[in-house]
Amino acid sequence: MRHNKNNVVYHELIGLTIKVLSHSDPMLVGRRGLVVDETLNTIVIVDMKSRKLVRIPKHYGVFQFLLPTNEWVTVDGTLLYGRPEDRLKKIGK
Repeated sequence: MRHNKNNVVYHELIGLTIKVLSHSDPMLVGRRGLVVDETLNTIVIVDMKSRKLVRIPKHYGVFQFLLPTNEWVTVDGTLLYGRPEDRLKKIGK
């Protein structure tokens, strides 16, 4: 199954470009980078400006992901909560 706006929360996020649209931490708003890791509560990116690793809590943000189809998709961070491997198992359910 390919990434699309309806199923992005069930797919692997590592390798996608991300933008932080809003977040409870104002220092994270506007950050843009490449997703390099994901945990239960966080997304880890390489920031495009600083080239540093930045850990972003999922629960408190709204994000945009650039899909392989060159389409930006907006996702509420609460939909991303959970272990990535558990989220991936939900694709067919």
